[in-house]
Amino acid sequence: MSETSGEHPGVPDALERLWTPHRMIYIGGQDKPVDATSASCPFCSIPARDDEDALIVARGTHAYVVLNLYPYNSGHLLVCPYRHVADYTELTEPEVAEVAALTRTAMSVVREVSSPHGFNLGMNQGAVAGAGIAAHLHQHVVPRWEGDSNFLPVVARTKALPQLLSQTRQLLADRWPTAAAPDHDTSASTPTHEEG
Repeated sequence: MSETSGEHPGVPDALERLWTPHRMIYIGGQDKPVDATSASCPFCSIPARDDEDALIVARGTHAYVVLNLYPYNSGHLLVCPYRHVADYTELTEPEVAEVAALTRTAMSVVREVSSPHGFNLGMNQGAVAGAGIAAHLHQHVVPRWEGDSNFLPVVARTKALPQLLSQTRQLLADRWPTAAAPDHDTSASTPTHEEG
């Protein structure tokens, strides 16, 4: 009998189900900033937290690397400048250089840890372009494997991920080259004024 028949709830039927209740937070927009200011921006508050708790993999001088809380694939990283800035053209030259360098290192480390067949790299500039948090730009580094877009995300809009975020963060952080992660004083880069 089907679970949906109401006669015997919980009795298995012919369908396999992958329950992903954690996705409801993302779908419902519960983690979205209330406005475009740095005060409500998660990318501005993340660097003040502990690396493990915040899922930070590496810190640079002008930018940091963090796991995406709602990943498309295991090892989906975001490279974020510390400064609250929305548009790529507003980055300083040192910020552009470090975002690029951290992106390259992210690709190398993910290759070493997970052996992906390729990557999607990119920035969604503006809400209309798909940016979930448009007020603070972030570079996506998404590892891809042949066949990773199977029926599940296409039909069910669900992604099966084989590792917990904390496990993925630990693997990547352990392999991150120490020379590429200088000490960072979060107080020096935290915006002292709101930008919107």
